[in-house]
Amino acid sequence: MTLENNESPQSCGDYSGRSPSPDEMLASRDSGVSRREFLGMTAATLLMAGHLTGATKPETKNGIPYRTLGRTGEKVSVIGLGGYHLGKQSDPQESIQIIRTGIDEGINFLDNCWDYNGGESEIRMGKALRDGYRQKVFLMTKIDGRDKSTAATQLDESLRRLQTDRIDLLQFHEVIRDTDPDRIFAKGGAIEVVLQAQKAGKIRYIGFTGHKSPDIHLKMLATASQHGFTFDTVQMPLNVMDAHFNSFEQKVLPTLTKNDIGVLGMKPMGDHFILGSKTVTALECLYYPMNLPTSVVITGCDSLPILQQALHAARSFQPMDTSQVAALLAKTAKAAEAGQFELYKTGHQFDGTVANPQWLG
Repeated sequence: MTLENNESPQSCGDYSGRSPSPDEMLASRDSGVSRREFLGMTAATLLMAGHLTGATKPETKNGIPYRTLGRTGEKVSVIGLGGYHLGKQSDPQESIQIIRTGIDEGINFLDNCWDYNGGESEIRMGKALRDGYRQKVFLMTKIDGRDKSTAATQLDESLRRLQTDRIDLLQFHEVIRDTDPDRIFAKGGAIEVVLQAQKAGKIRYIGFTGHKSPDIHLKMLATASQHGFTFDTVQMPLNVMDAHFNSFEQKVLPTLTKNDIGVLGMKPMGDHFILGSKTVTALECLYYPMNLPTSVVITGCDSLPILQQALHAARSFQPMDTSQVAALLAKTAKAAEAGQFELYKTGHQFDGTVANPQWLG
């Protein structure tokens, strides 16, 4: 019932019919949020998403919408294929089939990371990108190293596993500690080797990711600015629960759009936990971040049926109006209050570099 586990795809209709008004939803649910608070919470979302409701028809490939990746000018598919789940299949050939089918169907944005499944995710993706597939995609991966030598080693390993001489986007992974920005930008920090790699043509663009705290994201952006550097992309959780609790959407997204930094949305279903709340459907989980000014919504697909559901979501997406966004957020307001369905913010089970601090260097 989710794009991020091994269950069958959820059967649900298109979220394009009439939705109840905000007043109707708030009258029918004990959300614990006042009408004024609720409508104020959605205001920024609606303003930022306003560009999606214009008359301009989006560029598509095989029915998959394409968007511009911030100031890079690159065109990327609205759905990105997450790398972690591609290393979980017992048969590596299934992973390769998922990747190639996704590309054939119109997805061009591929996500990965140096540490996913002990490197197996990158190895499988590298094999899938043989036979001309590498030229069809925008390839992203991530490294954990905070110092120059560790970052250099991880970057070289990723290049070798992915069987490529150039990565389109390299991101600093799991910026989740208050100390991470300073370590990365310190003398001898990872930014030095990444900038050298960019100059050498090993990578094209530079970004960072994190799932813990929007305040740490803001510190990373500010630290970069203090060093005269602007990131090309930022990756963060954007979903129907995040909008209510310690919100990346409310705190970070406006800064990214203001500075034309490419927005990579992740965890649209909170690694299946959001679906477990029984408040929203799988398609609603994907439609919501697509309705934001995201360049890509990255989702894990560990089977062909799950991939097909993601493709359907991209092809059937229609920009949501004020009433639809408000109604969808009203459905999740109560469940999202304490972050119980966003465990990547409130716990450590999603923090790979906490369990493996040696990856940081």
